[in-house]
Amino acid sequence: MPKNLEKLYNKNSYGKNNSKEKLSVYRLSEYPPQKRIWVYWWRWLRLVYLRLISLRGQPEYLARGLAAGVFAGFFPFFGFQAIIGVAVAVILRGHKLLAVAGTWVSNPLTYVPLFFFNFQVGMWLLGINQFSLMIDDVDLQSVKDFSELVETGAELAGVLLLGSTVMGLIAAIAIYTVSLPLFRYWQQKRSQRR
Repeated sequence: MPKNLEKLYNKNSYGKNNSKEKLSVYRLSEYPPQKRIWVYWWRWLRLVYLRLISLRGQPEYLARGLAAGVFAGFFPFFGFQAIIGVAVAVILRGHKLLAVAGTWVSNPLTYVPLFFFNFQVGMWLLGINQFSLMIDDVDLQSVKDFSELVETGAELAGVLLLGSTVMGLIAAIAIYTVSLPLFRYWQQKRSQRR
């Protein structure tokens, strides 16, 4: 037993009401684990890998579910991406749980670059060179100006949704073509172990 643990074990050797029963649990705050952070990340990735290879279903079914989730993850509907992913997975007859996992392609770290890129793609597809929103020229007191503001917001949303749809389709097709052979390989490997 390491010296630090032995000290703690002897220090906490009395239980409740000073009974002489030995305690086998030490306080984590007094003896922190000595493992590096990468060990925890490695274990987490290994757990994700083991769960992926243990999924049941045909490889096409699993790949369609993952692709449906990635497609839904490209839309800027925060909180509804999982619902959209499951709905698309139901339509495509894909794995619903993988659809929810696929929506995490857009997460708090990737929101801004992803949706900015989608917006740029939408502008490119519509042939818009520069999108300018002149807040200074809009007077919110006037109904006419407020309707212009709503119209500008609708144009902005339309450009973003067009870019999100196109990029979502491209990413979903790419994920389907990459994940289908992987799921086939993992299932073949699992069947060989039996």
